[in-house]
Amino acid sequence: MSRPDRNDPDLEVEQPFMAHLIELRDRLMRMVVVVLALFLVMAPFADRIFAILADPLSRHLPEGTSMIAVEVIAPFLIPLKATLVLSIFLAMPYVLYQVWGFIAPGLYKHEKRLAVPLLASSTLLFYAGAAFAYFVILPILSIFLTGTAPEGVAVTPDIGKYLDFELMLFFAFGAAFEVPVATFLLVLMGITTPDALAKKRPYIIVGAFVIGMVLTPPDIISQTLLALPMWLLFEIGVLLSRSFERRRAEEAAAEEAGDDAYRPMTDEEMDAELDEIEKSEKPEKPDRD
Repeated sequence: MSRPDRNDPDLEVEQPFMAHLIELRDRLMRMVVVVLALFLVMAPFADRIFAILADPLSRHLPEGTSMIAVEVIAPFLIPLKATLVLSIFLAMPYVLYQVWGFIAPGLYKHEKRLAVPLLASSTLLFYAGAAFAYFVILPILSIFLTGTAPEGVAVTPDIGKYLDFELMLFFAFGAAFEVPVATFLLVLMGITTPDALAKKRPYIIVGAFVIGMVLTPPDIISQTLLALPMWLLFEIGVLLSRSFERRRAEEAAAEEAGDDAYRPMTDEEMDAELDEIEKSEKPEKPDRD
């Protein structure tokens, strides 16, 4: 059996590709291990975790009523599902760190300088959106939904349906809070400009309400409470993009001024400079008496 030729170009291409696959597998395994470790640590407190997640609704239920479990195994599985989702949620910074470690070697220095703040800000904004949904949106919706039940109808939500509803709100508001990052990236890639975005403000507002209608339950309150923060965050993204564009223009002007100061001489300027050097180095003839 012949040994592979080390100088084979196909082998040189295959080895880096396999190395990247191995690195990707290792990083995925680390992510899974961290998520499972968090889940195992929090699993004994699954009931308490679900109680905290259900608190925005349960505190506003009519007196004498409570949430119910329609399926037989739901009282066991739903708290564990909530704990698993919370584990992924808490592990997100580590997951993004592993993703960054995989893609960072292929980025230029200026790309790395922008990527780190964008990753950090997008993570914080997603957390802020989920927190806004939990502390602001869910209590308001709970008061509205429990207070508008028809007479004779007992409000006893199913724990599985409630968790799905709550997770949908977390995802919707977390994604909506990424609007400043998305706006900044569009300007950074040259797809649009801050002035063009500002001119399309009416369409952006309508689009925010349409997105609110798609991502939230079919009630006007949750749609409005999602659309208004999206509009505000869009305005913040436009302001940040204008600041970035202004700074980039200043850097380009400074670089252009530096290029003009150190531009190479033309052929005519070079010939004139050489003539001056020859004249200065030419010895003076002695005077004859």
